[in-house]
Parts: sequence; C-alpha cells; structure tokens
Amino acid sequence: MAEGLMKKLYGQRAYVQSAGVRNDMEIDGFSVAVCKEMGIELSRHRSRSFEEMQEWGDDLSQFDLIVALSPASQRMALALTRYFHLDVEFWPIIDPTAIGDTREAKLAAYRQARDMIRDRMVARFGLPTAPEVASDLTPPASARR
Repeated sequence: MAEGLMKKLYGQRAYVQSAGVRNDMEIDGFSVAVCKEMGIELSRHRSRSFEEMQEWGDDLSQFDLIVALSPASQRMALALTRYFHLDVEFWPIIDPTAIGDTREAKLAAYRQARDMIRDRMVARFGLPTAPEVASDLTPPASARR
C-alpha cells in the first residue's frame, strides 16, 4: 500500500521501492481493494524482501530514506544499512492482517492502515505534487464506514 500511495501522491518526485522482511509474493486482496478506492492499482504488484531487492540490483546505499512500517522491518533495515549514510524512520502503522472477523471489519482495518500511511506521508513529505491528487486525500463517502 505504501509504495502505491507514494507513487499516487508524489509521482516521479522520488524513486520508491517497497520491500519487507519476507516475500509473500501475492499482495493481499484487502490491500488491493482499499487502494482501488483511491484510484491506486495494486493487483499486479508483487512484494519482495530486502534480500531480493539486493539480488535484483537495488543498492540500498543509493537510497536516502527507508520507512519501516513494522518493528521487524525497522530492525532489518537498520541491520542492512548500518554502514550506509541514510535515514531509517519507523512509522507505527497498525497491522490490519490480524484485525476483524468479517469482510467489512477487515476492510475497515485496511482502510485505517491505508489512511495512517497516507497521513504520515503528507506530514513527512508535504502536500501531493499533482493538484488532481489533492481530492484523493479523502476517500469517497461510499468507502468510509
């Protein structure tokens, strides 16, 4: 969700690559659904691990900032970049995967996580660069429950 949101809000302003502690390959369907509400297409996105990033040619030393959304990813990012000159920030975002027993409850949790990420991005990086994206900061009323 974070990579899709960053690209939607800030376009080409920064190079963005998402990675995690492990690689689950398939993106979660709830993430796809709640991002689609904001015009963000994630259905073809594939998650990858930090190790895969390096294997596929992304040099972590070339990044200026790593934003970790979980304590585990923060620990891994700090360990992998301890000799590099870059910042690692931890944004405490809820993990929606373990919240809710019904489809609607799960969607509400994913929306909350999406909105937390969006709000942190706007606080950290400022208003979106594309004027037409400003209206996307608030999902449609039909998506809010």
